[in-house]
Amino acid sequence: MRFFLDTANVDDIKKANDMGVICGVTTNPSLIAKSGRQFEDVIKEITSIVDGAISGEVKATTTDAEGMIKEGREIAKIHPNMVVKIPTTVEGLKATKVLSSEGVKTNLTLVFNPTQALLAARAGATYVSPFLGRLDDISQNGLDLIADIVEIFEAGGIDTQIICASVRNPIHVIECAKMGADIATVPYNVIEQMMKHPLTDQGIEKFQADYKAVFGE
Repeated sequence: MRFFLDTANVDDIKKANDMGVICGVTTNPSLIAKSGRQFEDVIKEITSIVDGAISGEVKATTTDAEGMIKEGREIAKIHPNMVVKIPTTVEGLKATKVLSSEGVKTNLTLVFNPTQALLAARAGATYVSPFLGRLDDISQNGLDLIADIVEIFEAGGIDTQIICASVRNPIHVIECAKMGADIATVPYNVIEQMMKHPLTDQGIEKFQADYKAVFGE
């Protein structure tokens, strides 16, 4: 499983990219708004840092296919690595069909059931983004959704890639990887959590203490 970073925070993107562990970035209107910057300025800076798929979403207020298609074409022009993120609605499917036929990569977002993912794939989506954490928030098991989509896509020979989104912790990452999901898009703090283990910290401290006891600083 590969990793995208789910953020519009350029500083976090630089740190994760320097680790060598991410191959893409996903953004959404809320993350862009949180950055306090203009959409295109943020996206252009991200493309200068990460050499991989960068998801930029159509405006949150754009709900018709025609508007999504127009904005999607503009987003695709920003950089060859751009992926147009589109909400999983009837209008979103219409826009996906047109953009995909033009060679524009698409990421269908806010997927909460397997049938949405299947329809998105059949409309030509490059990626689908099922949201785990938000299902967990309403007492549904988000991991069950990932398992169902993986099974359906494998059974149908579907090439659309599955991006596990709304990832809240390393357990989500582990379980999605075990299921065979293609990508997990994670916040920077989850990457930090994935790297933490008390025995690693204790081991480093012991190695340092033993070295200093013999060789000094």
